[in-house]
Amino acid sequence: MSLFQSFNINASGMTAQRFRMDVISENVANVNTTRDSDGNPYRRKIVTFAEKEVTPFSKVLNNTREAYLGNGVKVFSLKEDTESDFIMKYDPAHPDADENGYVSYPNVNIVTEMTNMIDASRSYEANATAFESSKAMAMKGLELGKS
Repeated sequence: MSLFQSFNINASGMTAQRFRMDVISENVANVNTTRDSDGNPYRRKIVTFAEKEVTPFSKVLNNTREAYLGNGVKVFSLKEDTESDFIMKYDPAHPDADENGYVSYPNVNIVTEMTNMIDASRSYEANATAFESSKAMAMKGLELGKS
């Protein structure tokens, strides 16, 4: 694995986790949004990752003697969570209340979002640490080359 490939892998991980944190922040910011531009409650968004430039299995299988080199990560999809239901609260005075007095609030759970934020933050930190380690190895190699 080349040194620059390790930099690219770590950088792609940091970029993906930063995007994930942005989406989680959007979810938290819209926890009380009962009406969007279409008149519907906000729906929680979910980020999915995938490997960049997927290596075909046949190539991996043929190269079993060599170590498998990763390609980094990319954002595969950003979709709305349509599996969980909106949170229904009784508030007949609310302007978005239905005929029974219930308001549909977004399907955002603050505990879940904060847990996801901690996970994304720790993943970002792990990638940053690996990046710094690769950089330190490169610097040490340059120092040895000077001698």
